[in-house]
Amino acid sequence: MSDERPVLFVTNHAPPARVPAFRLLAEQEDVQYALVGGDVRHGGGGTDAGVATLPAHRVSERAVHGLAASGRFRAVVAGLSGRVALPAAYLGARRARVPFVLWATIWAHPRTPAHTLSFLPLRHLYRDADAIVTYGRHVTRYVRSKGASGPVFEAPQAVDNAFWGEPVDADRRAPFQAVFAGRMEGEKGVDVLLEAWRRTGLSVPEAALILAGGGGGAPGPGVAIQTGERPPLQLRNLYAGSDVLVLPSVPTRDFREPWGLVVNEGMNQHLPVIATEAVGAAAGGLVEHESTGLVVPAGDPLALARALRRLHDDPALRTRLGERAREAVQAYTFAAWAGGMSRALTAVGAGRDLEAAC
Repeated sequence: MSDERPVLFVTNHAPPARVPAFRLLAEQEDVQYALVGGDVRHGGGGTDAGVATLPAHRVSERAVHGLAASGRFRAVVAGLSGRVALPAAYLGARRARVPFVLWATIWAHPRTPAHTLSFLPLRHLYRDADAIVTYGRHVTRYVRSKGASGPVFEAPQAVDNAFWGEPVDADRRAPFQAVFAGRMEGEKGVDVLLEAWRRTGLSVPEAALILAGGGGGAPGPGVAIQTGERPPLQLRNLYAGSDVLVLPSVPTRDFREPWGLVVNEGMNQHLPVIATEAVGAAAGGLVEHESTGLVVPAGDPLALARALRRLHDDPALRTRLGERAREAVQAYTFAAWAGGMSRALTAVGAGRDLEAAC
């Protein structure tokens, strides 16, 4: 007999970059989103600008347990959001005796005192969830190493490929242009990038390093061009006018880059990517060394400088890597993300496809 109840999906926000994927999943599986708010550090950034287009409502973290335990839902999906929302969703699902699916997004547990306290409870969820959905193979390896024995499905990180790949007027400031897009904070490796750029010996007017991000201090005269945070249309123009996208993230006590959606964005404009080993998009397989970009050790300005200089000196290599990057990112779609979630729900007996067959 078909279960007509919807699925409850607990997460922090529905930022613009995620709304299309969330909407598609809602259409496929009849999902209602419970948004608990909180800080946004990755996953598309922004606020719940598109929430009005989703079957979603904002709730407090403490209200999650009551929702999950209410019996109104045929399954509960929850991401690693907030302080009590995740355990509340899990315990509520268990009380309602419905499947619980964990959306796992980290591939290294933070090492702060507060996060140390959460390690054992989270490891229990890895081991006891009815199914797990991950960002990619790097997170899959991590949850398996923590004891996950149930089915694990991958839902790849995606952006609007049609928008980011559209031909545009290029914003070019120099014959060779490298672009960084993201928060100007230590964990993003901006200091390493600036030191690497100095070591390349490249400078205006021959070459330019563009920093498109908010926060942080000025890079110093003549080192880089800091544009500040750019809206999507302007950022797309910067990608189109650049020769390489650099994501030099470094691991810290409380952060390791889960993915890096700017990689998907830039690749749609035929940009090869230089990423460090601490970037999820590299560990997860989208930035593949010598195929779609170059992967360098995190925190190593000399290695980063060599990679930048290599792409500067070899236009044919840039073209080859950029073309392969454009091809590779086409598989990273909203439909692929929603498909991964749907497969997890089907595996636990709560997918619409399974219900239709009954």
